[in-house]
Amino acid sequence: MRQVTRIIPCYAADTSGVCSALYELGGMIAVHDASGVNSTYATHDEPRWEQNHAMIYVSGLTELDAILGNDEKYIADVVSAAADQNPAFLAVCGSPMPMMIGVDFDAVAAEIEQRSGIRTFALHTNGMHSYIEGAAEALLAIAEEYVQPASQKIRNGVNILGATPLDSGNMQQIQSIRAWLAENGFSVVSCFAMGDDLQTLGRAAEAAVSLVISQTGLAAAQYFSQRFGIPYVCGVPVGLQFSAQLADALRCAADTGESAYPCAFRSGSGAKTVLIGESISAGSLAAALGMDGTPASVICPLPHDEKSLGAADSGAASEQDIADVLAQMQPETVIADPLYRFILPENARLIELPHYAFSGRCFETKMPDLTAGRFGTWLREVQA
Repeated sequence: MRQVTRIIPCYAADTSGVCSALYELGGMIAVHDASGVNSTYATHDEPRWEQNHAMIYVSGLTELDAILGNDEKYIADVVSAAADQNPAFLAVCGSPMPMMIGVDFDAVAAEIEQRSGIRTFALHTNGMHSYIEGAAEALLAIAEEYVQPASQKIRNGVNILGATPLDSGNMQQIQSIRAWLAENGFSVVSCFAMGDDLQTLGRAAEAAVSLVISQTGLAAAQYFSQRFGIPYVCGVPVGLQFSAQLADALRCAADTGESAYPCAFRSGSGAKTVLIGESISAGSLAAALGMDGTPASVICPLPHDEKSLGAADSGAASEQDIADVLAQMQPETVIADPLYRFILPENARLIELPHYAFSGRCFETKMPDLTAGRFGTWLREVQA
């Protein structure tokens, strides 16, 4: 029963991760699911919907079609919609019911591509995993399909990998990261996947290094490393000192070809501050706090690379395990989404840091941009 969530919500599902990762790329995402759930994928987990709609459709799977295994209706509907919309590509993915009836999405994608003549990706979601898995698979698929070898490298050229509102929350943050890179002598070659189109993403092999700002971008970073020899650095530029260290790590990686995980840096011992969240962003915050004289640990309830966490961090995933780890750590301060307040130790102070993938749009007006020096300003405000 440790997998049961009684108080806190679950994180956005893998299907939402696919929709978020592919949102701006001009493709059509066809989710095989029951009618009425499109609002979850396209609005509750997607702040861009208010300004810029995307081609996100739900098949309207009925009970009878599920029982009879009527895949033809889904295939025909996607082909018909694609003929009307003319998307750059098609992505088909599933939810719990297609998983239960054994829909073969690879075969479905092949049939749709043959009928439509449009490149079609099968993304293997089932609604039972977090957005990390879905977004990571989607970004990797785009990288494998559209990025070609480069004739020359751009010195200090950087790919930003793992950019989705599910983690960045504040829509200004990606622009702030771009500006921070420019201030430190880097040029952005591509951003997977906010602010750039498929043609721009296709130039990613020209970069000298990749900056991974979320676990959702790590699979693409590893692919670029293996396929094109592009090293990667995991971290988000927060706090002046940590941002400077991150910039140095990018330069070093570009020169040596060695990847690095600055987000796992921890200074000091006996941490009385705990952060709960995605490994790379929460780890970067913990590193920044440590450099400012406040040792901090991380609890990451989401899929992560062990290298992105420090030795004293925890990968507790279930509600009960998180509560148990918090009870053991007995932190004085917890920095986490507001909805975690209900499982914190009695005397722990909560500093609210909303996470879009956790609480959706409930607190979207309170999501700060913590890039570089903005982090220190925010921290002084919340500690006052």
